[in-house]
Amino acid sequence: MEKPETFAALEDSLKELFRSRFGEDAESVVPLRSDGSARRYHRIKSAKRSVIGAYGPDPKENVAFLGFSRQFRALGLPVPEIYAEDLAGGLYLEEDLGETNLFEFLSERRTSAGFPDEVVSLYESAVRMLPRFQITAGRVLDYSICYPRARFDRQSMMWDLNHFKYYFLTLSKATFDESALEEDFNRLADYLCQGEADYFLYRDFQSRNIMVRHGTPHFIDYQGGRKGALQYDIASLLYDGKADMPFSLRERLLDLYMEAVSGIIPLDKEKFLGNFHGYVFIRIMQALGTYGLRGFYERKVHFLKSIPYAIRNLEYLLRTARMPVEIPVLTKVFHGLIGSSYLRQFTDAKLRLMVRVQSFSYRSGVPADPKGHGGGYVFDCRALPNPGKLERFAKLTGKDPEVIDFLDREQAVHGWLEKVFGIIDQTVENYQARNFTDLLVAFGCTGGQHRSVYGAERLADHLRSKFDVDVEVAHLALE
Repeated sequence: MEKPETFAALEDSLKELFRSRFGEDAESVVPLRSDGSARRYHRIKSAKRSVIGAYGPDPKENVAFLGFSRQFRALGLPVPEIYAEDLAGGLYLEEDLGETNLFEFLSERRTSAGFPDEVVSLYESAVRMLPRFQITAGRVLDYSICYPRARFDRQSMMWDLNHFKYYFLTLSKATFDESALEEDFNRLADYLCQGEADYFLYRDFQSRNIMVRHGTPHFIDYQGGRKGALQYDIASLLYDGKADMPFSLRERLLDLYMEAVSGIIPLDKEKFLGNFHGYVFIRIMQALGTYGLRGFYERKVHFLKSIPYAIRNLEYLLRTARMPVEIPVLTKVFHGLIGSSYLRQFTDAKLRLMVRVQSFSYRSGVPADPKGHGGGYVFDCRALPNPGKLERFAKLTGKDPEVIDFLDREQAVHGWLEKVFGIIDQTVENYQARNFTDLLVAFGCTGGQHRSVYGAERLADHLRSKFDVDVEVAHLALE
């Protein structure tokens, strides 16, 4: 059969393939949304059954999907059954896994408190299943059908990194030194290529490619699969932009994933984690490149709405990631992105603000904040009454009831805190309106033991009682 050139021709071709396979006429053929893919999907129904009819214009991609699907099914993995195919026409029929993917399931059930248990349970099931694709199936797959490349190697990484550079950085009018940035790209790719990469890499393991059927996850869209490192796919799931997973849940699921891997093969967790954040950065840059291509270039506005979530992920990573390789120019680019109000405007969702509150000692100097976007406040507590001068408070801190009571009774402290609260309240409201997700507030005193600790704790209590924000407190001198 020849490739269909019009919608009517495509519909007729799918009906013909359906009739040939099942011996019955299709009663309806309904187009389904395919987002950024060139593939076209339809739900085909008869009196007895419902199946998905697909048209893929790329023959090699079709061969990869059909071949992997049959191999995964033979290994008992929950992927769609392939009913029929017409490779010449670019058509195939597959099992209908329903209308709800994990992202939609999550979106319908998400609350202000986070992910409900039923959503967490599905993520846990998906995380446990992933090593079966990567390792169990990965040992026996026919990799000759991989497309467009048999391995996620250095060349693949450089394609993704340059995709990010040209379709996101350039189109978003970001400032960067292209030559110096290319050197960082090379350093990052060279480092990651030193790790083990002989597993099946799903390539797009994210919530929209996990269907929820009868309360269990089923998996689709692995046609870009190839050999690669374990870290990439779990990074894709945990840093899936608009899923906006709580960071504490990401850590739990990462631990669960490593346990699942350890049940199949020996895993050096320290070595695994050493490369993990590098793959997280690679994946986020790949996603941003796609958002730029589809959103800035092709004017598909819904892709732009994912950008603020990716920026928030970058902001978190710059505070927490462990990177064994130096990428100073790329890090500077990331700081520029997270400091951009322009890039945070593309969603009508309200991203959650993290306020980091610190206390410190001026003897050690004002602490730098290389992990934030450069904004925030430092308040000098040295003009307040000093309990540290009194012997009975010498070994106590601003968290002890005796010191709190002493400072609470000082009118000067009350007046000063009211002014601090007013400044911070205004900033929090502004940051929330602009979708900024990180604010640093530091309190300093002579020793970093009494007044600064007290001020930090009082601000943290105030913010928790007044705003729906996350608050993280660190007492640098005490720690």
